[in-house]
Amino acid sequence: MNNIKTTFSIKDLENLSGIKAHTIRIWEKRYNLLEPERTETNIRYYNLASLQKLLNVSFLNNNGYKISKIAKLKRESIPLLVKEISEKSDSKENSINAFKLSMLNFDQALFYNTYESLAKEKSFKDIFYNIFIPLLSEIGMLWQTDSITPAHEHFITTLIRQKILVSTELYQSKKTNISNKTFVLYLPDNEVHELGLMYINYEIISKGYHSIFLGQSVPIDSLIDILTYYDDITFISYFTVKPEKDELLNYINEFNEKILLKGNSDFWLLGKQLEYINTGKLPNNITTYKTIESLVKKL
Repeated sequence: MNNIKTTFSIKDLENLSGIKAHTIRIWEKRYNLLEPERTETNIRYYNLASLQKLLNVSFLNNNGYKISKIAKLKRESIPLLVKEISEKSDSKENSINAFKLSMLNFDQALFYNTYESLAKEKSFKDIFYNIFIPLLSEIGMLWQTDSITPAHEHFITTLIRQKILVSTELYQSKKTNISNKTFVLYLPDNEVHELGLMYINYEIISKGYHSIFLGQSVPIDSLIDILTYYDDITFISYFTVKPEKDELLNYINEFNEKILLKGNSDFWLLGKQLEYINTGKLPNNITTYKTIESLVKKL
């Protein structure tokens, strides 16, 4: 079954562009900026070309161009003007839009070209914090509102994963442990959202620490053997959707009993699920962080 999304409702356009549906309708009626097609039941819908144009129009509007002026431009002139402005302004918004378009069109070349253009001026750290994190946040919202399919999400996250791996490998080959501390990074059972944890692994290795990256869906019992190999361990995990809120405290208590109380270990936690627990009542050797950046500063 083909679940690839190539047509969009006006609500999809609102979610993808950040422009309110009411404003889009006004721009259509007053300036003829978009030309929606209609189903047999007279419901309007938009194609990828319309979405691309809207993203470009939004970019120009945010950079000081009035809609009345944009409307007078030839259709083929709009992306050229966007490119010209973005090259001068180093716009984060334009890069994010380019990555979104690459995702929607399953266009690997556009992803790589956009990334390489950024990499000429920015470090990988800058790209991750200022481009990829906002992009992933938007993608999460788009997926929840059915504006994109799981195929779109997998496409873009796989490409970002590749960039993290390549950047990590550059430092891995220069392995220089600056202390006896070992970091063990893993995700709990049924948790698969690993990009944030992968980036933390990159930061740890880039700073010269020893890191063991175990990846997705690791049971607590599988971590016990690691205690026999290393004396000073900091475990790091990212709770995005798992454990579920009703199981969070049970999970943390089990981890404390089986891991922390048996050795000289710490446990660092991040993730949306931490909103459901009182972090102030956790054991002293468990530390929570609201952002990746705040955790990295503690390294």
